Amino acid sequence: MRFSGMFMGALLASAAFGASSFPDPTLPAPAAPAKSAVVVLAGGCFWGLEGVYEHTKGVLDTQVGYSGGAKKTATYHQVSDGNTGHAESIKVTYDPSVISYGQILKIFFDVAHDPTTLNRQHNDVGTQYRSAIFYANDEQKSGAEAYIKQLNAAKVFRDPIVTAVVPLEAFYAAEAYHQHYLDQNPTQPYIVSQDLPKIEDLKKKYPEWYRKEINGGKK
Repeated sequence: MRFSGMFMGALLASAAFGASSFPDPTLPAPAAPAKSAVVVLAGGCFWGLEGVYEHTKGVLDTQVGYSGGAKKTATYHQVSDGNTGHAESIKVTYDPSVISYGQILKIFFDVAHDPTTLNRQHNDVGTQYRSAIFYANDEQKSGAEAYIKQLNAAKVFRDPIVTAVVPLEAFYAAEAYHQHYLDQNPTQPYIVSQDLPKIEDLKKKYPEWYRKEINGGKK
């Protein structure tokens, strides 16, 4: 269920230090970066998560969907009940020569959501809103685990990170009306109160990674 709320999504990172103090991941760069790579992330409502990465330089494509459960229950109606095992997720396809996996994760932890709240983001409550990184290979797994350990050791957040690092079994695309929902509904109350501030946070904290236009030339 989507709540408009009075608090702003910009508060997502209030438990962290300022952008200049948020640690860069100390992850090794791939020996020969591919032309594109994919990572699946979950962190609350997928509308806002997609909005953040749509405006991130180096991201080639985004798609919202469901991960963590079975194909037969991968529908919005069923996932919203919180009993399918799925998490609202986003598949991010990016160019590793422009933005690294580590930088994708930095934006995930510092801007896109609060990784210290278990099975919820603000008023969205349930396992479908959990924080998770669905890794596709050992490199993604070890990189995510190392960065979480680094952030916890640095006490960047007041509370421990609860992000689960789990294998990607499958990603099921969400219904068409959920794809790029933020861009098509910029005045929807939930979008205004929860999601647009995340994009502003990206722009403010990481102007070097922010882009105004999204894929397809939309603004």
